Amino acid sequence: MTAAAAPRPFKILVVEDDAAIVRVLRLELEHEGYTVDIATDGLAGLEKALKEPDLVILDVMLPKMDGLEICTRVRAKSKVPIIMLTAKDRIPDRVSGLDLGADDYLTKPFSVEELLARVRARLRERHPQTNILNALDLTMDRDRHEVQRGGKAIALTAKEYALLEYLLLHRNKVHTRDELFNGVWGSDFLGDSNLIDVYIRYLRGKIDDGFDEKLIATVRGVGYTLRE
Repeated sequence: MTAAAAPRPFKILVVEDDAAIVRVLRLELEHEGYTVDIATDGLAGLEKALKEPDLVILDVMLPKMDGLEICTRVRAKSKVPIIMLTAKDRIPDRVSGLDLGADDYLTKPFSVEELLARVRARLRERHPQTNILNALDLTMDRDRHEVQRGGKAIALTAKEYALLEYLLLHRNKVHTRDELFNGVWGSDFLGDSNLIDVYIRYLRGKIDDGFDEKLIATVRGVGYTLRE
């Protein structure tokens, strides 16, 4: 069995003419794992926004066409999430932006951490099945790379996380050790598929121990499954 295809990274379009802001946003968004496209004037921003990125970060004050006009034209043809950036003293722009169909807004100067949180929130609303995986009371937030069970955060290593993600994406299916090994470690990895037993034990110790309902089950003679 070949490894499961990784989900494509979300594409974020930033329409902003301030070079310093563009530089920071590109750095921070790419660090979060997003693909970033940039437009530095309104006409280019409109053209790129109509090509259906996953989310648009849109400044109001732009050369050639302002953000409010872009928002109006994009919203007439697309439901792409739009987060508008407005000058602190331009309250009418904020109100107009929301009235024209923007999903959210931030005033300048803004906190990058807050912007990233709002990006994650808008993407979760648009792609809930892609970003959030659930089984019983266990939740995996793939944007934040966080796992919780019963409302309690669970710290996982990179491979524990990858194994759990694979099981969640293919829940209720029984996997052989070789299938899990190839799906998580990859067919080119030179190792022993018995490693799966070790990592299943680690994972159970973190997500099942102490809970009445167990998520990971052993199917004797075959392998493992994650069942709800």
